Amino acid sequence: MRVPFNRVTSAADSGRSTLAALAAAVGSPGLAAAADDAGLLALVDQHAAAVRESLDGDRRPLSPAVLAGYAEGVRDAALARGWRPPAGAVDWADPDWLLVRLLAVCALARQLDAA
Repeated sequence: MRVPFNRVTSAADSGRSTLAALAAAVGSPGLAAAADDAGLLALVDQHAAAVRESLDGDRRPLSPAVLAGYAEGVRDAALARGWRPPAGAVDWADPDWLLVRLLAVCALARQLDAA
């Protein structure tokens, strides 16, 4: 099935927009905290490997749209199960599983931007 070019561009733009919002809320503060905390950095690396594996990232290149879709799906599933985002700043000394997973998505997105 062929996708019209303007729809591909829209999906890419939407993915970048979603990742930018995620980076502002979770990525920037979380990755800064991970730079100072080897334990958190190890958790982020483990989650990033699991995200890459679940998206078949070793065989297909990751993209902003794919990462954004994954992050939205994980977040939506957690919300449906009663998870609520933190009201204030995240305590990166003891983050929950979902926040580390979303932080891993941010780390992968940052790698895409650097490439």
